[in-house]
Amino acid sequence: MGYYDNVPEQAMRQRAPKRGSGLAAFIGAVIGGLVVLFSIPVLSNFGFLPYEIQTGGEAPAITEEAPQEGLQQTVNYAINSDITEAVEKVSDAVVGVVNLQESNFWSEEASEGTGSGVIYKKEGDRAFVVTNHHVIDRANGIEVSLADGSRVPAKLLGSDVITDLAVLEIDGSQIETVAEFGNSDSLRVGEPAIAIGNPLGLRFSSSVTQGIISAKERSIPVDLTGNGQIDWHAEVLQTDAAINPGNSGGALLNIEGQVIGINSMKIAQSAVEGIGFAIPTAIALPIIEDLERFQEVQRPQLGVGIRSLSEISSYHWQETLKLPSEVKAGVVITSVAPTSPAEKAGIREYDVIVEIDGEAIEDGHGLRKFLYTERKIGDQVEVTIYREGKRETLTVQLAEQQSF
Repeated sequence: MGYYDNVPEQAMRQRAPKRGSGLAAFIGAVIGGLVVLFSIPVLSNFGFLPYEIQTGGEAPAITEEAPQEGLQQTVNYAINSDITEAVEKVSDAVVGVVNLQESNFWSEEASEGTGSGVIYKKEGDRAFVVTNHHVIDRANGIEVSLADGSRVPAKLLGSDVITDLAVLEIDGSQIETVAEFGNSDSLRVGEPAIAIGNPLGLRFSSSVTQGIISAKERSIPVDLTGNGQIDWHAEVLQTDAAINPGNSGGALLNIEGQVIGINSMKIAQSAVEGIGFAIPTAIALPIIEDLERFQEVQRPQLGVGIRSLSEISSYHWQETLKLPSEVKAGVVITSVAPTSPAEKAGIREYDVIVEIDGEAIEDGHGLRKFLYTERKIGDQVEVTIYREGKRETLTVQLAEQQSF
């Protein structure tokens, strides 16, 4: 038994090629090589090869699909998008707002509540921050945490419970970035929205979330006094960009990096996800200007305490207020301030307002909305009331609101 390459001589003679077969083999090899040469780029372009073929220019560095054992592979990405540019433009102007409370019996240190704010203006050595009213409510002291982590004391210039806005003043010597306001009226549903703030406190400062504008001019009922009754309907932007506790007072941005809303609230229910709200700049800017200049929002007032008729037991509708049976809605006067427009016009306790200038007033929210959005300080209005069952109309000249 011989080796596998031992072939008998007879077999060798039988396998000897015929004359001319060598030339044919050579030509076939050349043609095959040319076919392979020209087919490789085509196969590479269609992804049939595990590597790329570069047809011109400098030779690329060799890149493997997986690093070889013992070698470390480093991949660097250069990413620049509209969102990153928008965030970089305004992120240093979004700050933390710290609500300092008095120390309690068990602790010598003051407790802290945290929210967010936006530096919107620098004037000389002063800078101005807008935040939410509920972020600084009942504070014994306020501090602002800047982008570099330093804290500076803040002075409360003014606060408005109705729109949930407040303006602070801080030392502007360290401030370099100021946010730019955009026009919330020009927003379209579906366009990008970016929220920046400090969710869950300063540990997560300058957190960024992305979403879209889900709805414009959304009306949300608000209980301002904590009595379980609706006192106001806030007009807000709805977004699915995540807004968590601590984001309040932060910025809602458009894709240009402009502030188009001040983050305010979210629906906090286990079955609800992605419904957050921001105060649009179209509403916020006039409030901010009033708070900065006058330390309050200048609104017209009657000078009365009120309760919606729906809050009063139906027993008192006829027995105490003497209302006709057809009267089902209105506002009950619970008190009249001395020297107020209402007192000067002759309005009394237990009067029931049902109309102003011919427009039906059904509850306290309706009265405030009409006065605050339809009339201004100094206007005269015709107030229709029921007193002891009789319908009367009185003329009242509106004055500046002193307090809510």
